[in-house]
Amino acid sequence: MTDFFKGIPQIRFEGAESDNEFVFRHYNPDEMLAGKRMEDHLRFAVAYWHSFAWPGGDPFGGQTFERPWFGDSMALARMKADVAFEMFDILQAPFFCFHDADVRPEGADFAENTRNLEEIVDYIGTKMEGSKTRLLWGTANLFSNRRFMSGAATNPDPEVFAWSAATVKTCMDATQRLGGENYVLWGGREGYETLLNTDLARESEQMGRFLSMVVDYKHKIGFKGAILIEPKPQEPSKHQYDYDVATVYGFLKRFGLENEVKVNIEQGHAILAGHSFEHEIALAASLGIFGSIDMNRNDYQSGWDTDQFPDSVPEMARAYYEILRAGGYTTGGTNFDAKIRRQSLDPEDLILAHVGAMDVCARALKAAAALLEDGGLEANRQARYAGWDTPENRALLSSDLASIEARVRAEGINPQPRSGRQERLENLWNRFV
Repeated sequence: MTDFFKGIPQIRFEGAESDNEFVFRHYNPDEMLAGKRMEDHLRFAVAYWHSFAWPGGDPFGGQTFERPWFGDSMALARMKADVAFEMFDILQAPFFCFHDADVRPEGADFAENTRNLEEIVDYIGTKMEGSKTRLLWGTANLFSNRRFMSGAATNPDPEVFAWSAATVKTCMDATQRLGGENYVLWGGREGYETLLNTDLARESEQMGRFLSMVVDYKHKIGFKGAILIEPKPQEPSKHQYDYDVATVYGFLKRFGLENEVKVNIEQGHAILAGHSFEHEIALAASLGIFGSIDMNRNDYQSGWDTDQFPDSVPEMARAYYEILRAGGYTTGGTNFDAKIRRQSLDPEDLILAHVGAMDVCARALKAAAALLEDGGLEANRQARYAGWDTPENRALLSSDLASIEARVRAEGINPQPRSGRQERLENLWNRFV
């Protein structure tokens, strides 16, 4: 045991009336909603990178956090893991997520990186044996080191492509070793800064082949989890190829991978792409590629990816309503890809940020579940499209233009507009949220 969280109790549910900071007021893991425990609906995960690896910097200033595990040795990596699992226990977190670079020090070459990763994965495996916390997903950091400045899979240098492919292989092995339920790819450098030096066709083909290799290796090692792509439109690249859910789906269709790969959708990335979080979730569900979410929020004034903890029940309720409509998670979950502010220096800040976010998500889930159980929104949705349920109208979709014209003339079809009832539905929504 370390003493980093000394004096902080394990967080337990006490209810909405409690005035104790270190309790859950709304997140009751055992509360039943729509036939499942709340914990099993939400499947919360702690992000290793923001909680234990981020130094508190921003574009205008460097490190503000002083953590005893910061450094480049295996001993400090083990201390970091010790602190991480102490926090998981305090929060009773069901899951965590990590990049390879979050958990191991950077080596002098690929072989040393791999040795470091394998050693710390063994250590994390022993920590997991005494913990309830499991691995939601693993991934490779293919964006921070300067070797990735021009991309990983899309790099013009084939040696970087090879390094990246080999690194993903080791990270998939690590995820499999730890019983991970998904493997994620986020292409932060898979894009371009300028078209003046970019071959779009070549880079797209490289990226498609790279992803196909990932899928092939998944099947080779018998990995039962999902492969997930995380869309983002830009930052750090000027333009990223995995722009949004629709773009990713088109890419998957092009390379015949739409039945092999799903998406991990982040709230902040959806906003950067000009969408709402619930839009991206609903679209992914409609396309059959919804997998998991990264829960956070952006500062709408700033205009970049601020990765703050969620604090808006109405916004999160829209997201969870779409997740529940889609049938909930299978292998996915709610990963807090969020970081405390660089002025929030105390260990208590790290704990309470997660406590508050978990409560916000719990309130949002309960509101969404109540709306779905009420059935009013879905009844209105069904009624709006009811005309398509007759055999003659369903036949329109297998007909042709000339036949449809003949029917319009014969039946004297002259449609009149019908209200979308948006305000009434918003009023219904606000009765629950």
